[in-house]
Amino acid sequence: MTRVLLTGGTGFVGGALCLSLQAAGYRVRVATRKAGMVIPGSSEQSVVGDIGASTDWQAALEGVDFVVHAAARAHRVNDPIENAGQYTATNAEGTACLATAAARSGARRLLFLSSVKVNGEESNRAYTAHDEPEPQGAYAQSKWLAEQRLNEIAARTGMETVIVRPPLVYGPGVRANFLRLMRWVAAGYPLPLGSVVNRRSLVSVWNLCDLLVHALEVPAAANATWLVSDGDDLSTPDLVRRIASAMHRPARLFPVPESVLRTLGKLTGQQAAVSRLCGSLRVDIEPTRTVLGWSPITSVEEGLSRTVAWYLSVGRQC
Repeated sequence: MTRVLLTGGTGFVGGALCLSLQAAGYRVRVATRKAGMVIPGSSEQSVVGDIGASTDWQAALEGVDFVVHAAARAHRVNDPIENAGQYTATNAEGTACLATAAARSGARRLLFLSSVKVNGEESNRAYTAHDEPEPQGAYAQSKWLAEQRLNEIAARTGMETVIVRPPLVYGPGVRANFLRLMRWVAAGYPLPLGSVVNRRSLVSVWNLCDLLVHALEVPAAANATWLVSDGDDLSTPDLVRRIASAMHRPARLFPVPESVLRTLGKLTGQQAAVSRLCGSLRVDIEPTRTVLGWSPITSVEEGLSRTVAWYLSVGRQC
């Protein structure tokens, strides 16, 4: 069986990806920080400790055909500026260390889970993979630096690399803003978002994992960057309405001018959160569809329905 080394297998996306890789017939070896972790879908585990510039990958990479690098220091809202170096150490230098070791070990291809934040935070037109990157903040900048390091290593060694930049990912186990939004809707809170007119791309964990597995061996994916989404961009009020519909609850939206919301965001230190609720962020997945021959396997309605079902069963306690 073809062996894949997966990092981040204990995370939200990585856990689902481990199962998807196994279902596709791969033998999955998960790199872990410590021994004895229970990871459904993994065939093997290899303890590598913390990911950084000096991580020893030799044992983990033995006999590996492909590497999927989904581990990262995740974006944290209002993270102190003094922590900026930790993003670089894990997400950029750690990625470069892994890629160098993978090329040396003979791995055929490394697939890197990046972020649409490399493109930017807000735009009135759809981002493409060929846009000039405008990463804002330590997390996005570390992902962009990692991409550049990967391209350098690929050019020097001949190992193929594939970069995928997803927008907001949702599904069972989702946290942060999406989980908070479901809580607000479930509690019946009136939300001052009725006047928001925007468009945002989302991707369910099922669609993202399907693309990642698909791109692992497709020849056309090599040495390029790809964007992914559900293919159905939503406004924030529409997203609230669809979540409410899946919960069989009313969507309690009332209109407040966007300018007022943004001013309140500045005054309360929640400017970034308000921008995500009011601003547009869309991605163009037409090249992903046509060049890679991939289309989303799960509709937005089904993805939201399955995510809400998880929330109503166990997600309330998260």
